Amino acid sequence: MTTLSDFRATLTDAAPASADPAVQGLWWAAKGVWDRAHECVQQHEGTPRCDWVHAYLHRVEGDEVNAAYWYRRAGRAPSSLPLAAEWDAIATELLGR
Repeated sequence: MTTLSDFRATLTDAAPASADPAVQGLWWAAKGVWDRAHECVQQHEGTPRCDWVHAYLHRVEGDEVNAAYWYRRAGRAPSSLPLAAEWDAIATELLGR
């Protein structure tokens, strides 16, 4: 298990350390590389973890309708948290598994 603090520390690296595509998507999102983040999770559609990050990415993009679709696919209610707080919540849960 990686802590949120440890995960944040890797954001200065050239690439994510995790092989988990959902975690990779969050990592790229934090670095502001939306297209790469989207690619990571889009390649694993149907995986609830990736679908959750996919929903978050569409919130970042400002596409609430598309985000709502991906929240449903992930089995989650749409988030009303500020984006930074949602990123923290997703990362904390994904890193804990």
